[in-house]
Amino acid sequence: MQDRTLLLSLRPEFADKVFAGTKRVELRRIRPRVEIQGLVLVYVSTPVRAIVGAFRVREVIERSPAALWKEVREHAGVTRRQFDAYYLGAPKAYGIFLNSVKRFREPVELTHLRELWPGFHPPQSYRYLDFYQARLVLPNRTR
Repeated sequence: MQDRTLLLSLRPEFADKVFAGTKRVELRRIRPRVEIQGLVLVYVSTPVRAIVGAFRVREVIERSPAALWKEVREHAGVTRRQFDAYYLGAPKAYGIFLNSVKRFREPVELTHLRELWPGFHPPQSYRYLDFYQARLVLPNRTR
């Protein structure tokens, strides 16, 4: 396991598409510091409020929004209208290509996360977990 794990917050509709395999690229306005094959934990926002799975990073690309759309439109899990609204005014757009997507057998609920880390607040977009924090979440969840 790497020194730092990305905890990515997704809305339920997009998380469902990730785990169904219809969304194979995560779109971001700001590039998270992730490595190829880096681990990403997926936190699903309200009403789910839990870490439900993980994936590995296959590739991260930086493009203009128009160029990124041309490259990922079939795999982004969003409409052109949603894409344009998200990147409105952004000079750069990032695509994180997903690999080895796994849904956990048992989600890690927000209440449990707060027991593990008192004062834990889910990220609006993303945050980083250190090696020890990630280990608390991962044991026996991806089989």
